[in-house]
Amino acid sequence: MSEPAGFRQQLGLFDATMLVAGSMIGSGIFIVSCFIAQDVGSSGWLLVVWVLTGVLTIIGALAVAELASMMPHAGGQYVFLREAYGPLSAFLYGWTLFLVIQTGFIAAVSVAFAKFLGVFVPALGTTHTLFELPDTGVLLTLPVPWMDEPMKLIDRGNFTITAGQLVAVGLAIVLTAINCLGVREGRLVQNVFTVSKILGLGLLIVLGLTVAAHPDAFAQNTTHIWDGITQTKAFDQANKFAPWTPIAIVLVLSGAMVGALFSADAWNNVTFIAGEVKNPQRTLPWSLLLGTGLVIVLYILANLAYLSALPMKGQANVDPAMQNASLLRGIDHAKDDRVGTAVLERVSPRWGVMVMAAIIMISTFGCVNGLTMMGPRLYYAMAKDGLFFSAVGRLTKHGVPVAGLWLQCGWSIVLVFSGSYNELLDYIIFAALLFYVLTVAAVFVLRKRLPDAPRPYKAWGYPVLPALYIMLCATIMLSLLIVKPVYSWPSFIIVLAGIPVYFLWRNPQAPG
Repeated sequence: MSEPAGFRQQLGLFDATMLVAGSMIGSGIFIVSCFIAQDVGSSGWLLVVWVLTGVLTIIGALAVAELASMMPHAGGQYVFLREAYGPLSAFLYGWTLFLVIQTGFIAAVSVAFAKFLGVFVPALGTTHTLFELPDTGVLLTLPVPWMDEPMKLIDRGNFTITAGQLVAVGLAIVLTAINCLGVREGRLVQNVFTVSKILGLGLLIVLGLTVAAHPDAFAQNTTHIWDGITQTKAFDQANKFAPWTPIAIVLVLSGAMVGALFSADAWNNVTFIAGEVKNPQRTLPWSLLLGTGLVIVLYILANLAYLSALPMKGQANVDPAMQNASLLRGIDHAKDDRVGTAVLERVSPRWGVMVMAAIIMISTFGCVNGLTMMGPRLYYAMAKDGLFFSAVGRLTKHGVPVAGLWLQCGWSIVLVFSGSYNELLDYIIFAALLFYVLTVAAVFVLRKRLPDAPRPYKAWGYPVLPALYIMLCATIMLSLLIVKPVYSWPSFIIVLAGIPVYFLWRNPQAPG
């Protein structure tokens, strides 16, 4: 299971840590607290959502670190699943990753970059339409017994092409081309932009806790911090299914964690590129712990800054021209859901929007680079197993799987123009959690199956913490089946659709 000579071990601990942190921090932390606030209704529960997200992320990283130290090979999580359960489960993960997770993230985050570029150059933003085909009439629904209306799987009215989509395509192509030059070039871009985005997020936190802090917002957010959750629409919906407050609260929190979990996702990607990490048995565990720990601390501090500067509950209809408009809107009604921007507007109504847009552009640029760099290493491992296009399993003289990079880029562009990347990302949250659970459970499986295998690092808190992770994730998944069926049920379709593809690719007569 040693790596071929074509891979070059050029990534040190700092590089790997920046890959973990840079892939996690995109645009979500600046936005999703608005949606979480609407679901949970009070500051205490908002922080609970982010703390639970952090606990799950770090426990998961601690468990995966053991597997990464055992099997520091290209493909990472794909390899762990293959060794624990066999090739089918590993293929289904790779299939879902390529079809939706990695490419969908690249598409969505690239469009987010373009959206905030539009703050500086409106003609290049996502609101500037270049082409429109009206009334395409694409609608696919699925009836759910406990919902008043059928669940919309796909609802595509007008097909449009915006300038922002073209910017997103250009970003994906440019970063793919850079990463084709070699891992050293991709590493340089990642390090510069990850350090920059951490400094930008740190600036937001400091300003939110000091200059933008408002005594009325702080007073509201520290009074009755647990009461608001029973007064939200999310609670009413959950209460219909489970008319017992403790269970309904669990359902609401599980649904609210969707955005937070996505904002903290992609930390596992560093395992994909393990074949290019120096001293991977030591570097990978430390990078997973340091990267996830750093990001989670920043995320919790960012939410404390939001609560210091803005009231949890605000007013929906506020005239933007009013003085302190962002303060009146609060977190749950932040303009365009941009909580981070609302905080900086408290510092400077004139410059706050532009500074926040610049921070998010830096953040999304670095995030797309990390996702672009690491995904093709997993497709490479699939191709080596005969479960993906054979060209993807070949390296250039620079040690790069170029075919995988461009294939990933091409499918990401398709998703950009489909306009469905956000829905696709919503659909796979259940599947993403499922594969995380299987990966953490692989620690138990491989300790029993391979008790004498070298483990340079052993999961801290084993077996209690990995078991806790599995239990909490299982609770969230079961809850999502009820409160977020549009997120969970389509996941089965996406994953199960890979089963016939797996057997087709295993067929020696099938073209590869």
